[in-house]
Amino acid sequence: MNEIITVEHGSGGFKTNELINKIFSKHFANEILDKMEDAAVLKVAGKIAITTDSFVVTPLFYPGGDIGRLAVCGTVNDIVMMGARPQFITAAFIIEEGMDTDTLEQIVISMAKTAKESGVAIVAGDTKVIEGNGGLYITTTGIGKIIAEQISAANCKPGDAVILSGTLGDHHACILSARMGIANNIVSDNVPLVEPVMTLINNGINIRAMRDITRGGLGTILNEFAKSSGVSICIEEEKISVSESVSGLCDILGLDPIYMGNEGKFIAVVAKEDAETAVELLKQNEISKNACIIGHITSRGIDSKDNTVTMITPNGASRRISIMHGEGLPRIC
Repeated sequence: MNEIITVEHGSGGFKTNELINKIFSKHFANEILDKMEDAAVLKVAGKIAITTDSFVVTPLFYPGGDIGRLAVCGTVNDIVMMGARPQFITAAFIIEEGMDTDTLEQIVISMAKTAKESGVAIVAGDTKVIEGNGGLYITTTGIGKIIAEQISAANCKPGDAVILSGTLGDHHACILSARMGIANNIVSDNVPLVEPVMTLINNGINIRAMRDITRGGLGTILNEFAKSSGVSICIEEEKISVSESVSGLCDILGLDPIYMGNEGKFIAVVAKEDAETAVELLKQNEISKNACIIGHITSRGIDSKDNTVTMITPNGASRRISIMHGEGLPRIC
């Protein structure tokens, strides 16, 4: 039966146990979580990658996803970008008074389905209830086993190819449209990136660096790569793909897709000799079917004293791409 969540659900007593048993344990069930210990005991051999993230998106539900799917995708995508296979997730839920249990369960079901899709188990968690207006915040920690070492933003080398896995701006444009009440067909690209990245790794592609393109966008990530590796990067504007719907919204609102967030796209820097093979492998997957080489790592940019990111426009001009300043859209993830 649907209930409105109150502070009693966070008291640690009967209502807390009822919430855990009827919603969280019911949908997250696995042999580790089911023990209900103070901590999960995990067996992970070799090196691991670990990440922590918090998810505060508004609205909680949007075309293509919800905060539960977002929390799992955001966590596993950070793990896989380090060349690791995601294995475990912990999740803490901060629930505002006024949320109803049916809504919470819908989010938990989505989270459980996405975890299964990603090949991870949710093995520990926590629940708190605070004063508020029915909102929800989720904090996760993800753990994965490293299977491809030496993937780092500091490993880019002159001559390497820069590969973009698909269209830019979908999640950012979707959330903004939902908040502003703009009717369109834009759907978030909210997907786990495990499969396309594992395909590259399993086929022996020499990956230097990877990053999922979230807040700050492509422009910010490329600047971080340039700074970490001490190189410059040159990309071509015509090679960067943006859907017609997202492009139209950007034109109306004055947004630049190169700084917009995604939740299902990534950038990969790979050795020059592996670039074409990498693109062909990515194109075989629905998630990354629009993959394209958009540029290369160079030894020098516009300013030889700096590690720069330069974009060549369709008319042949050079545009300096700097790190994003300010906040284009708060709380998109």
